[in-house]
Amino acid sequence: WEADYGKPGRISSALDIMLEGPIGAAAFNNEFGRPNLTGYFRSYEQPDPKDSGSDFRGYHKPIMLAGGMGNIRPMLVEKHSIPAGALIIILGGPAMLIGLGGGAASSQTSGESAEELDFASVQRENPEMQRRCQEVINHCTSMGNDSPIISIHDIGAGGLSNAVPEIIHDCDRGGRFQLRDVLSTDLGMSPMQIWCNEAQERYVVAIKPESLPLFESFCERERCLYAVIGQATDEEHL
Repeated sequence: WEADYGKPGRISSALDIMLEGPIGAAAFNNEFGRPNLTGYFRSYEQPDPKDSGSDFRGYHKPIMLAGGMGNIRPMLVEKHSIPAGALIIILGGPAMLIGLGGGAASSQTSGESAEELDFASVQRENPEMQRRCQEVINHCTSMGNDSPIISIHDIGAGGLSNAVPEIIHDCDRGGRFQLRDVLSTDLGMSPMQIWCNEAQERYVVAIKPESLPLFESFCERERCLYAVIGQATDEEHL
């Protein structure tokens, strides 16, 4: 029912997104073994009541929400407090020079984003690495109270620059980290690019030092990349 008021040439049409988006999401989940079970689209378009009818508010792109179902064991529902000296590990895919504009691009006021920022926000999926991460996490959760994981955090918008400070700040901890210990596909990446890229299929994990051999054995068994990038500290300083 939407009228055609034009759109930036660099984005797909709403119809193309609604036809192709679910196929891409389902294919990714199926490739690493997790079915999409729920989902819907949201679109929005409304004439500006203060105008004669020439101005509209709404979305150029419909918003797709997709979800699955999961379960969690009772003793693993809550994150535990991270003690000073705990190791902070990046589990999963390496840093890539992608997604530097992701969080910034999605937070722009309509019409203000630059084409370069939009293209910089494009992600690259790796369902095989996602599956390897999932198996390492499964090994840990199967141990219940003896899981080596103290706390785990997803890495999304902002990359490590969001996730690493968040996991330690939640426990009133600081941390000391070596960015060059982060696995990277491009050795020429700057510290900012390593810290802020939004490469996919990664988690930040806190474990006790004595649990490292066990955690490493799970990663080696599943051929899953990991890097110990530093430690939590008592002083709340990054």
